[in-house]
Amino acid sequence: MSTFDLTPPTDAERARLEADLSREEAEVLLHHGTEAPFCGGLLGEKRPGAYCCRLCGLPLFAYRTKFESGTGWPSFYAPIDPAHVAEIRDASHGMLRIETTCARCGSHQGHVFPDGPPPTRLRYCINSVSLQFVADDELLPDPLGRGDRFPSP
Repeated sequence: MSTFDLTPPTDAERARLEADLSREEAEVLLHHGTEAPFCGGLLGEKRPGAYCCRLCGLPLFAYRTKFESGTGWPSFYAPIDPAHVAEIRDASHGMLRIETTCARCGSHQGHVFPDGPPPTRLRYCINSVSLQFVADDELLPDPLGRGDRFPSP
């Protein structure tokens, strides 16, 4: 069970959070878009820390689970907590995939594929603009004001 409040944002909270997004962030997070490969700002990030949802701040992935997949998007083999990442069947674009979203706010993060490294053999292929990196020496973001400003896991 997560130590974070996973209650979805209220309509007013969501409107406030969405108003702070860039055009590209809104396209990906709210409209299930995809950033161009090899362009994301977090692709080369290697410092210890956590990757949080850009919209609501929920920590989704730890730096320890990040790996170089060669796909052009940040890739992880496991979420920080399975309760933080929701998986949805996606049959768009003529193929069957599993979309990943933030379990708290429902924002689009990317997709998960069964071709990752051990120990899970999963590859969470995530858009950089869907994430906010928080270094180990920083407090996690708490844009919803729920008291989730713990040190980065």
